[in-house]
Amino acid sequence: MGVAVADNDNPMQDWCPDCNPWLIAISVMLPTFMEVLDTSIASVALPHIAGSLSATTDEATWVLTSYLVANAVILPTSSWFSLRFGRRNFLLTCIVIFTLASIACGAATNLGMILISRALQGAGGGALQPLSQAILLESFPPAKRGSAMAAFGLGVVVAPVLGPTLGGWLTDSYSWRWAFYINIPIGILAAWMIVQFVKDPPYIKNARPGGIDKIGFGLLAIWLAALQIILDKGQEDDWFNAVWIRWMTVVLVASFIAFLVVELRSDKPLVDLRVFRNRNFALGCVLIGLFGGVIYGIVTLLPLFYQTLMGYTAQAAGLAVSPRGIGALVVMPIIGVLTGRIDSRWMIAGGFFAFGVTSLWMGGLTLQISQWSLLWPIIISGMASGMIFVPLSTTAMGTLPNQQIGNASGLYNLLRNVGGSIGISIVNTLVSRHQQVHRSELVQHLAQGRLALEQRLQALQQLFGGSGPGLSEMRAYGVIEQTLSTQAALWSYVDDFRYLALACFFCIPIALFLKRVRATGGPSMAH
Repeated sequence: MGVAVADNDNPMQDWCPDCNPWLIAISVMLPTFMEVLDTSIASVALPHIAGSLSATTDEATWVLTSYLVANAVILPTSSWFSLRFGRRNFLLTCIVIFTLASIACGAATNLGMILISRALQGAGGGALQPLSQAILLESFPPAKRGSAMAAFGLGVVVAPVLGPTLGGWLTDSYSWRWAFYINIPIGILAAWMIVQFVKDPPYIKNARPGGIDKIGFGLLAIWLAALQIILDKGQEDDWFNAVWIRWMTVVLVASFIAFLVVELRSDKPLVDLRVFRNRNFALGCVLIGLFGGVIYGIVTLLPLFYQTLMGYTAQAAGLAVSPRGIGALVVMPIIGVLTGRIDSRWMIAGGFFAFGVTSLWMGGLTLQISQWSLLWPIIISGMASGMIFVPLSTTAMGTLPNQQIGNASGLYNLLRNVGGSIGISIVNTLVSRHQQVHRSELVQHLAQGRLALEQRLQALQQLFGGSGPGLSEMRAYGVIEQTLSTQAALWSYVDDFRYLALACFFCIPIALFLKRVRATGGPSMAH
């Protein structure tokens, strides 16, 4: 087994906290909301950060990459740190590090300072989600875990939607620095509530995890960093046509295989990969990885479409996609009540089906849409997110004993983040590559001699007639060129949404292979 505990024979299933578990739920939701919000709020401010710190836009993207790398490295190691130092103490330390690093990010005077600060922020934020999720699941009896996860899910589902809107408003109205300073009051309140209400269960207090697996930790950091760098810079450097990308891929594969070998052979590994023997957890990780790719893909695509093709400001684009939070808010309480009463597999499958349908719906967009033309598919996609996140979390970990929840939660959240990074990279690549494909297809309809083209050119030349004969013709061809590029870009977004729909439909049969978890029978009861 992986991390040793003091009493493996006693699963501590009857342990319960000495205060209202809903106070604990609020306490752990705050740091989770703060961390998830920060993953999306900074992306809107990147152009402003680059300009303020005398950096290029490409250099500013490392503000995101440094955070994600540090975040991903800490995620699967959170179980060992929580057993070594105590879960509450480790959570408090992470909140303090995250908050202080946020202050340093806001006060940064150059690119190097903000990159170091973002890396520290990512290290502090990496463990917030798995720690909060593990505390939440252990604090509630099995029959009420669905409702607890519904409350927890609000922070995870709503924060990425609120992030671009809030980030755009703060950046436009005040400064990009306030995108980081906003974490200060949330961090202080979260730390105070953790001290007041969160306690460690007996098996955490009596745990003896041993020394940290230094080799495993190093290999984990290497392959995650290599993966994130490839995903972040691959499209810019034409992927595998770049020699350095090919060598980085070799490093990624070699370090990943070595990591698997070391962790599976170790008596006390950094992360216990044997938890993947559990069918529900293994399938749940596959689904959460695909779900992460889909939801982060859509969250990335829609604001990008509104800003690049529709000419919206960052704040207006964030506002246009914000109704997804309304859908999540509406459905989360309902899902919390239904979890444990009906087969969660059908809710998960239904959520993926609804998400797929809304992706196809969004795939019908045109350049004539208004800010609220996609209101209903955006709201329904938010509801579908809630239908997936809550029952999938409880089903994936519902057949695990309490001692494995911390380790499993770290891996589960890691795969969601990795899936999200891959999803963002894929949709951005498809937008760029398919734009070129559609351009070559559309340009065939602009051959000389076509009546529609000639009529359009004549109308434009007459419109620009005051510019002079040669200049009016050039300006007319410029408008045709702009129309061609815009239509090609539009079709590339349509392709992306359709591919995301296919990914959702692919998840439906996988969801049906999960074992049903009976919330009333305890976390290890399934069939």
